[in-house]
Amino acid sequence: MLEVPIRMTDDFEPSPPQAENSDGGLEQYCFRIRRDLRKRLDVYLRDRLPHHSRTMLQKLIKAGAIQVNGRVAKAGAVLRSGDRVELALPPVVDRAILPEDIPLEIIYEDEALIAINKQADLLVHPARGHWTGTLINALLHHAQKTAGTLSTGGDPWRPGIIHRLDRNTTGLILIAKTDEAHWRLAGQFERRTIHKTYLAVVHGSPPLESDQIDAPVAVHPHEREKYAVRNDIGRPAQSIYRVRERFKYFTLLELSPKTGRTHQLRVHLSHIGCPIVGDGMYGGREISPRDIMGQSDKSPVPLIRRQALHAWKLQFVHPLSFKRIHLEAPLPADMDKLLGTLRAINRLKTE
Repeated sequence: MLEVPIRMTDDFEPSPPQAENSDGGLEQYCFRIRRDLRKRLDVYLRDRLPHHSRTMLQKLIKAGAIQVNGRVAKAGAVLRSGDRVELALPPVVDRAILPEDIPLEIIYEDEALIAINKQADLLVHPARGHWTGTLINALLHHAQKTAGTLSTGGDPWRPGIIHRLDRNTTGLILIAKTDEAHWRLAGQFERRTIHKTYLAVVHGSPPLESDQIDAPVAVHPHEREKYAVRNDIGRPAQSIYRVRERFKYFTLLELSPKTGRTHQLRVHLSHIGCPIVGDGMYGGREISPRDIMGQSDKSPVPLIRRQALHAWKLQFVHPLSFKRIHLEAPLPADMDKLLGTLRAINRLKTE
């Protein structure tokens, strides 16, 4: 059986961080930062140690139990090249990511990479409390069935994973099958030479036909699962939108993120007063045909039960052939139904 052991690793190290037993059963960890991350300490630890409780990590930082370059560090300390992060954590029970027969819609595949049209309600990789039912479990099954491989990428928690989509965002995601393909594609993401295009149905209507939203994004000051536009500590973030269709109460937008911050498009659209339909976290809501017609009597059956956001197109340079690749993922059934209803009712209103 193909299994991938889950252990702590650091994307910016050629090998896993040091982990040594200490008195009291704790393990000492040391992360050496290899490049200028411009990432807060709390965010970095949350991303690198998903198998440990975020609450516990926050308490350790507040208690002064985590050091950067030999000094007690605050949560907002920004990590840079050459920094050394040290902490002690209780040991984690060894686990394994197991293959699972979860259907995948493969848009493209060759010896170097796979492009998947990810369905809704699918986590990309295992994390605390979600060890099964993820895209990685499905990819391991696919690799086992086809005698294929997945890149290590320096992190056995996330074999093949170069970038991510939110759980309920559908569409194109690239998976590396070899380490060479992984670092070449990751380099394109880092240099922002991969062009990503999304489609979203939003509440309201932006005033311009196209514009760039330039607003820094950081963790929400009060709700740890959310992000927000924050001029104080936010990292630079830019998103370009173009209007594709306008309806009376809603708009179909084409979106091109220039940066890749967590929840960036969702935060930016909420920031300009056009939250994504179905995105309850950022001010959107589920809608029914009655909502589209402007009637207050709500239908119990929404047209879509998630954020209406789809990763539609990807353009990148193939990591082996160096040819330009253009991929497109068809809309999922729920967004197609939503747009069909909007168009039908919009026609009725104009006749």
